[in-house]
Amino acid sequence: MHQNPPADGWSVFWSARAGVFKIKRAFNAEEMNRTVTTAAEINLHKGILYDKLADGRARCNVCQHRCTIAEGKFGVCRTRTNKGGDIYSTIYGLVSSMSADPIEKKPLYHYMPGSKCFSLGSFGCNFHCVFCQNWQIAYADGASIKDGQMVSPEQAVHLAKRHGCKSISWTYNEPAIWLEYTLDCAKLAHEQGIRTVYVTNGFATPEHLDVIGPYLDVYRVDIKSFSDDFYKELINVPKMQGILDVAKIAKDKWNMHMECVTNIIPGRNDDPDNLRAIASWICANLGELTPWHVTRFFPCAQLTDVPPTPPETLELARTIGREAGLKFVYIGNIPSDQNTNCPTCGSLAVERAGYNTYVEAVTDQGACTNCGADLGIVMTLENG
Repeated sequence: MHQNPPADGWSVFWSARAGVFKIKRAFNAEEMNRTVTTAAEINLHKGILYDKLADGRARCNVCQHRCTIAEGKFGVCRTRTNKGGDIYSTIYGLVSSMSADPIEKKPLYHYMPGSKCFSLGSFGCNFHCVFCQNWQIAYADGASIKDGQMVSPEQAVHLAKRHGCKSISWTYNEPAIWLEYTLDCAKLAHEQGIRTVYVTNGFATPEHLDVIGPYLDVYRVDIKSFSDDFYKELINVPKMQGILDVAKIAKDKWNMHMECVTNIIPGRNDDPDNLRAIASWICANLGELTPWHVTRFFPCAQLTDVPPTPPETLELARTIGREAGLKFVYIGNIPSDQNTNCPTCGSLAVERAGYNTYVEAVTDQGACTNCGADLGIVMTLENG
């Protein structure tokens, strides 16, 4: 039972994540062939980025699965379906969770530190991570969702402004499968002077980035491992190279602010060579000022037999990142030093205590106040 919304009809902190969905790693053939249900018909919204094929089929180009979908069937994400040879989304405007968060919670440490970010999530995902922290919504079947709250793009932007948020993010589940909605929201947000954020697994297509690129300011991307085997075995994705390619497009073509996250899982992606490969790639391709967040794993979803990440593993990851040339490596999901210090003069630039953030020595241009070194921090909307 959800809490009743306030008098204006919307709650700033509301969630449908009640653990009502059965855990499953990947959808089997029977599930993939299930037809659209009455519940899904209610929220059908015409999609974009697809090719019409022979025999009434359609190819979805929103993410790198590029699912070929027959009439009445669904793609891997279970939220995009074929109706009459066209692709439709079942989750346009359908919100599972929304909150006015500290932007550091994304995590984003170098983008308007100390500001609030209005965060929205929906249902479904194009990944099937056995370690998903939000499995209750990510594993949801878009053909028959019975939870959720409809929030129009206009209402989303209104809520962001009402709660003093300088940015709006699509998070909790994968925003790439929500493209039609995120695009409409992002356009309205920019008109109102609000910045926009994808918290993403990085599996969008280049075409996707080209559609939303003019309206997307921040690309907070997971690089879960540098191993195809990891992606195959734990996520059900054959290769990870496309994630790296699209991240470079976000950086080089669209000049988005970039921050990367690796959730370190004992025995799965904690090998020092793997961590070194991730850090080296970030440094060489996204730049030495790109923050890398290495976060502690906690048992969840289907991976409950693996212990939490030892603190010393996270400290090792930070050392590896710095040795690879990254200037800013942050440890997450565990008490640790979260401050930003100037790598040139050592001055305390941004102090963090939990989600309380204090900007101590950063200019409006994102440089160290004391020595002038570039910290890669976006401080103002004008510079974002």
